[in-house]
Amino acid sequence: MAKVLALSFGRKMSNTDVMLKEVLRKCQEGGHEVRFMRPDEMDIKPCTGCTACVVGILSGRNNGQCIHKDDFHLIEDAFYDADAVLIGSPVYETSPTGTFKTLCDRMGPSHDLAFLTEARKERMEQGKSGDQLPDERAFKPRVGAILAVGGARTENWTIFTVPVMYELFMSTGVQVIDTHTYYGAMNVEHVLGVPEEMERMDQMAKNVMDALDAIEKKDDKEIGRWRGESEGACPVCHQSVFRVHPKSNLVECAICGINGQVRLISGMPEYVFPEEEIARSRMLYAGKLEHRNEIANGAMTQKKVENLAELKKPYLHIGE
Repeated sequence: MAKVLALSFGRKMSNTDVMLKEVLRKCQEGGHEVRFMRPDEMDIKPCTGCTACVVGILSGRNNGQCIHKDDFHLIEDAFYDADAVLIGSPVYETSPTGTFKTLCDRMGPSHDLAFLTEARKERMEQGKSGDQLPDERAFKPRVGAILAVGGARTENWTIFTVPVMYELFMSTGVQVIDTHTYYGAMNVEHVLGVPEEMERMDQMAKNVMDALDAIEKKDDKEIGRWRGESEGACPVCHQSVFRVHPKSNLVECAICGINGQVRLISGMPEYVFPEEEIARSRMLYAGKLEHRNEIANGAMTQKKVENLAELKKPYLHIGE
């Protein structure tokens, strides 16, 4: 029996809540343990960017503890316990809610798989064990699915939501196996009046349980296999949001950070990503390690500014 966690950033018992609960209901019927949490009802303070968590991991002083004392540890514990994590958010101005981003910022640096993996290696080489090592649950295979719910009648007003929601899974190493966007939600009082959307949630549940079965069988290739409706143009995240390089045919996946080329074949675009680029996607470990090393080297070689306190003084009270 696996554990399935759903984090809902929508209004209580509104579309997002109910759609996620439908996935949980089907997973529960499939014999899995389910848990539902609403971060909006919890005290989750915003990240201040103090870098205490990252410095703690890099220096060996701690395992990424945050300076804030709030309810974040409740979500952290549930997240680490889970084998599958579902996240759902309404669309606010083309993106997920502020609460989602607040949680995402808190999860990112202190739960980065590359930071924790390298820290574990270094500390084990030093003979450390037990509580001196990062939480062992951080390293287990985990799959995820993403749901976005937009009231707008056109899909283009939801464009940033799912890509931004990948951020919660990016650092933690969760393998996204399905995503879905329900738009036009304002057309009907509640999603319970839209049978095809609820049926899509049943399919998401099947996809999640299929991936959980692969985790149980330790079938690495099957665990992260994409099970969503659309393949998308990116071969890793299966989304189609790119940064276009001016005056060239190069594109960069906004989620994965990998570069590819656009070619026209009989008037139709074909997106080609070299294997070496695919391998360094930030959704994969090599991409996370690349970022970890970049941050670690920067922290260790950061140039100090002389008389910084004095230089800041003219700016202290401007506009106050």
